[in-house]
Amino acid sequence: MITTIRLYATLRELFPFNKCLHIGNFILLYYIKTLILLSLALIASNTYALPSNAEVLSDIAYGEDDKQTIDVYIPAGAKDAPVIFMVHGGAWQGGDKARLAEFENKVAHWGAKGFVFISANYRTLPENRPVGQAQDVKAALLFSQENVREWGGSPEKFILMGHSAGAHLISLVSSQNAAAAESGLTPWLGTVSLDTTYDLVKSMTSPNPPELYKRVFSENPDYWEKASPFYSLTDKLPPFLAVCSTRSDTLCVQAEHFLEKVESLGGYGEILAVDLSHNEINSELGKDNCLTSRVDDFLKKLSLDIESPLTSQGAGTQTSCASD
Repeated sequence: MITTIRLYATLRELFPFNKCLHIGNFILLYYIKTLILLSLALIASNTYALPSNAEVLSDIAYGEDDKQTIDVYIPAGAKDAPVIFMVHGGAWQGGDKARLAEFENKVAHWGAKGFVFISANYRTLPENRPVGQAQDVKAALLFSQENVREWGGSPEKFILMGHSAGAHLISLVSSQNAAAAESGLTPWLGTVSLDTTYDLVKSMTSPNPPELYKRVFSENPDYWEKASPFYSLTDKLPPFLAVCSTRSDTLCVQAEHFLEKVESLGGYGEILAVDLSHNEINSELGKDNCLTSRVDDFLKKLSLDIESPLTSQGAGTQTSCASD
């Protein structure tokens, strides 16, 4: 099952099938041959190992669109288990729940400690703009909470996690905490946001706004506010951990700005600045390192049901990740 997920994600990234249909027969045959060889190599290697006796449920639909699906990783014997709900990045216009960086090390780490892990897809640009993407994330979260007991998890023990664009989306959902409760969502324990933007107004009105943001968020100031976790935040939210890269000139500043508002509204927030690249923050999380140790330290504060398995299985205690 894992091999199938890895193969599908890898082939979709490497080979844009819709474009292949319009090239010459020779090149098309080359693509097909390469696909076959890559398939055989991945099947033969199958280097990714789930925690012992774990189960994977792939492409469970939470909506009508093909992209509205989740993958669920279930540890052996899971019952009333804590749940990590992961949203992938991809610049709001790509990415996939089955990329190894989204789940591999995270499932290996938290799955071994009894956590159910859910990796979610959502409709991206050009079909769906960021505010709509956040609505997909909410729909996936609601579906997951309604069905998680079948997978051994508890709807009361969810932790939201996301990287890059996915971190922006889970931050936007988190900042609308009061509205989330009205839509039927069960309150989650906390949020782990991995290296993202929180204030699109500040980003777009800077001297040199990123070209990506111009394409994604348009030139409409009203939309910038609507898409900004900072401006959506009007009430206390669950505990929030903002991980940011010290290699960025802006993202740690944005995280501090957002957490100041979180605390002004009575919420609890932490910032974790790490000397890792934007992509490394995602791919390295779950490995035996300071980043994982510090995220575990945050998770322990959310619930005794989470503190116990993390503590009993030797979570680390490093206090500074600035020079990792």
